[in-house]
This record gives sequence, C-alpha cells and structure tokens, in this order.
Amino acid sequence: MSILTRSLTAAALAVLAGAAQAQNTVVVGLGPQSAPAYFGSDESETGVTGSFEVQELNFGPLRTGGSVGGTPVGFGFGGSLRYIAERNSSDYAELAGLDDIDATLELGGKISYALPSAEVFAAVRYGVVGHEALVAELGGDVIARPTDQITLRVGPRLFFGSDDYADQYFGISASEAAANRAAGGTLVAYDPDGGLLSRGIEASAAYAFNDDWGVKGTVMVEEYVNDAGDSPIVQQGDDIGTTLSLVVTRRFSF
Repeated sequence: MSILTRSLTAAALAVLAGAAQAQNTVVVGLGPQSAPAYFGSDESETGVTGSFEVQELNFGPLRTGGSVGGTPVGFGFGGSLRYIAERNSSDYAELAGLDDIDATLELGGKISYALPSAEVFAAVRYGVVGHEALVAELGGDVIARPTDQITLRVGPRLFFGSDDYADQYFGISASEAAANRAAGGTLVAYDPDGGLLSRGIEASAAYAFNDDWGVKGTVMVEEYVNDAGDSPIVQQGDDIGTTLSLVVTRRFSF
C-alpha cells in the first residue's frame, strides 16, 4: 500500500470516527394551524402543519451549528417544507368558474446564521407535488430568552415566487374570467409576474418542557404586495393574511 493510499485511508477513517463521536441534533414538530382558506381569502380554515430544523450537524471537520452556553450559534442548515391545501372553486362562491388547484407540497433547503440574540435565514423550495414552481423566503429574528425554558422571537419576512407560482395562485385566464362572470362573479382576466409577492412579520414563543420535548406557538401576519396584491382574487378578499400555529416539538440527538 502506497504512502498516499495509507494517508487517504487514515484521513477517511478519522473523518468517520469524528462523525460517529460528534453530536448531531434535529428538531421536528407537528400540530394544528389556522390560515386563510386560500391566498387572498377573508376566511380562515384549520389544518395541520409541521416543522423540521437541523440545529447541529457534524461530519469530521465539516460542522454546522454549535452553541454557546446551550444557545445555538453559527451557521446552520436544514430542510424547508410547506404544504398548501387544495383550492376548490366550488367551495367559494367568489371563485366560481376558476380552475381548481391541487394540494401542493414544497420541499427545499434553508441556511441560517445565528447569534445568541438574533438570527437571519434564507430558504428555497420547489413544488414537488401540485405546482412546479420555485419559491424563496428571507427573514430575520430578534431573540429573547427570559428563562432557560422560554424563547421569544420576532422579525420580518419576505416571500418570493416565480412567474409560474404567481400565475397559479393569483392569475386568472380569459376563460376563467368569463366563467366567473357567467356565474355572477366580477373577476377579470389577470396575468401576474413573479417576484416579491408578500411581506410580513412573524412572532413565536417556545417553551421547553425538558431537553427533548417542547411546544411552540407562532403568529404570522403577511401582506400581499406587487402583482399578488393587485390580483382581483386578493382585491375582492383580503390583502392581509394571518396564520396561527401551535406545534409540539421533539428534539433528536445522534
């Protein structure tokens, strides 16, 4: 065995040994959510939501996350997902004549940088079921920890969608507009572009029962802007959407 081969083998074994000894931590959550019935609706519906976060991941010399006094700091990354319920036009008189939209699952990734009292993040997702469009989110939080068990966060959010996404949820074709008017509606044809589609603020309070179990309540208020805010669907409904959620969280370390 050559010196180079022995060196590479030793390095690989060291990396694997480091990964086996290192702490890796993920947090998952599940619970109820109240959100607008559809984007732009002035009615709310209750469903189920979930969350997934990689707090710390170590693979030999490659590290993400970490903590100071138990508080996560540094770069972190993890999965990002969102479920959007189907929109059935027969359920809403104001949407009569519009095409139905299937339920959607968006999957992607998230990268963040955390300090003890603040965090910024960026997330990108793609519709793997339902729509086939790209979306992105930017945000940041100010963080307070009045006790070891309580974490409070609040900060701005920006949501971006591609042209396909904007057309899916905020667009109206000529045939849809004609069908809506024939059913007594007032919608007109509309062809939106993508870009910044909403802005808002999110606040959350998390309580840790112990090292592994917790609960987190979140309030998100967003305003549809630009081509989303100008959509006739939003104009006849509400350009402000409020989402409330309460999830039970479980921390896994390995």
